[in-house]
Amino acid sequence: MTATIDSTATQATADLLKGVLFGGNFRQEHGSWRRLIATEPFRRAPDRTPDERLVLAYERLRILNSTLDSAARPAADPRALAALHEWIGPVDPALTTVAGIHYNLFLGSLLDHDGDTRRDLSDFLQLRRIGTFLCTEVAHGNDAVAVETTATYDRARDGFVLHTPHSGAQKFMPNASPAGGPKTGLVAARLLADGTDHGVFLFLVPLTDEVRPLPGVRVRRLPMRLGSPVDHCLTSFNQVFVEREALLGGEHGRVGDNGDFSSAMGNRRRRFLTSIGRVTVGKISMSACAVGAARATLAVAVRYGGHRYISGPRATKPVPVIAHRSHHGPLAEAMATVFAMSLLHRRALDRWEAQAGTDPGTVPGTGRAEAERLVAVAKGWITWRAREVIVECRERCGAQALLENNGMAELVAGAEGVITAEGDNLAIHAKAAAEMLFAAPQAPQDSTPDAAPGDLADPRFLGRLHAHVENLWFARARARMNGARQGGPLDRWNAASGPALRGVEAHAHRQAAEAYADAVAGLPEGPARDRLAELQRLFALRWVARNSGDLLAAGRLTIGQVDALPDVVEGLIADVAVQLPTLIESFALPEEVLADWPIAGADYADAYDDPEAAWQIAAGTEGER
Repeated sequence: MTATIDSTATQATADLLKGVLFGGNFRQEHGSWRRLIATEPFRRAPDRTPDERLVLAYERLRILNSTLDSAARPAADPRALAALHEWIGPVDPALTTVAGIHYNLFLGSLLDHDGDTRRDLSDFLQLRRIGTFLCTEVAHGNDAVAVETTATYDRARDGFVLHTPHSGAQKFMPNASPAGGPKTGLVAARLLADGTDHGVFLFLVPLTDEVRPLPGVRVRRLPMRLGSPVDHCLTSFNQVFVEREALLGGEHGRVGDNGDFSSAMGNRRRRFLTSIGRVTVGKISMSACAVGAARATLAVAVRYGGHRYISGPRATKPVPVIAHRSHHGPLAEAMATVFAMSLLHRRALDRWEAQAGTDPGTVPGTGRAEAERLVAVAKGWITWRAREVIVECRERCGAQALLENNGMAELVAGAEGVITAEGDNLAIHAKAAAEMLFAAPQAPQDSTPDAAPGDLADPRFLGRLHAHVENLWFARARARMNGARQGGPLDRWNAASGPALRGVEAHAHRQAAEAYADAVAGLPEGPARDRLAELQRLFALRWVARNSGDLLAAGRLTIGQVDALPDVVEGLIADVAVQLPTLIESFALPEEVLADWPIAGADYADAYDDPEAAWQIAAGTEGER
């Protein structure tokens, strides 16, 4: 349990597993971000007030921006943006929030809608002005298509007048204050022209100068939220005029030189979804942030467990706490989950990137729509699992991990943020559940003769069990929906939604299990492949055990296999636990970052030493002799 990496063979194993976690292009895709967080400006800053930490987050944003050849790079490259979130997420959640908004939602949206108007982006690229994104309103969260802020076209002035009609239409939670520098926002507003509502579009609106909101813009700081300090605000508009070019138009809608509105999309919902298309990339980034935070907390928990000694049985020598099954078991299971999270994140990113150039207006069932759905399912599943892992690691580190200087408390709260950001998890899983419920079954059918009980050591058999669980829950959802035909649409959905959401969870598990299988197959024979195969089986069998009753009833498992599952899982936990030090090396966390978390070091108790205590005085007196 306390072994360290001290051999070439063990390091080679860690390096191969690092390739599994980060892909085959680690140096180019991740190297610059990894080096950045190891530099002095990104060291943990203790004993700062929330306002001082907010100032620091914006200072770090400027340092980050100065390292880029072009600030358009993370905005234009979802893979680079995801990697950025993967590394800065565990270091500074507040920075992660403001960077994600500026580069993705703000700059990314501007670049995506650059066809109609060639804007001068230099102020935003050089951070002379910081970008923010104002979509959600007090009364409209996941139903943002219903926002009530208006942008009325004024033919006489050839521009738009933005207005907030009532309290519920105030923009909710954008980082819109002057903190960090002047702000400009992309505001989601209902385009009204000649008395017609054309749906919700984005408008580029200056919000503040260096010290205060601009005329007609009202910005009020919200109460401090759980977690890292960000200048979340309520923002409203009182007849604020912007030029016609402020509209982020395109094929989905534009106002021409003659003042007339035109659109290639007749559906106002599709216009809105096209306008906020960057939310999908935001979901990928939230998954990356959660993966990075879970890895960091698990690495610290494993290290701490290895050098936190407790009394041994019957007056034997003290033993590291991680030697106990009650301690290393949850960490071994967390390791299997963290690898699954990483692999599912990369699977969703790869599929999205392959479809990103296709028509965003496609219908469910096409490649683009399926890729978007996988991104949404992965975001929900990964961020929920991240919370479980981070909380487990916090508990394994006891009271030490409740202290702010040890980093975990901030990441516990940060997990709540990514669960809600870019679409609340339950809402986006409910949308995916509805799409999958009415579509053809997504999981491979397993009704062929070889779907009979197989060997628990056979990954292909475990894959068929995953498919059966997914099919089972959607079949139950369809049956419940059919049984509620006498009710209205809401009654039918309520009847089906419980099992349909379980089906989405099963779908995420199957996708992660398939990504595991692909990764194992891609490794050469040897220790790295053996370690990954152990993690793969542990992840798969924990899911099988959870669903063993249904699988037994369906004849997919035998009574003997169900009886054997606990012992098989225990054996895998023991195999994984002894490899935990090697496995955390594959996370490639810089030592400078780990050094910021006192409990990650064997000398963690020194952080609590008192230079004026009696033992120090005694030691000094002894030295004088």
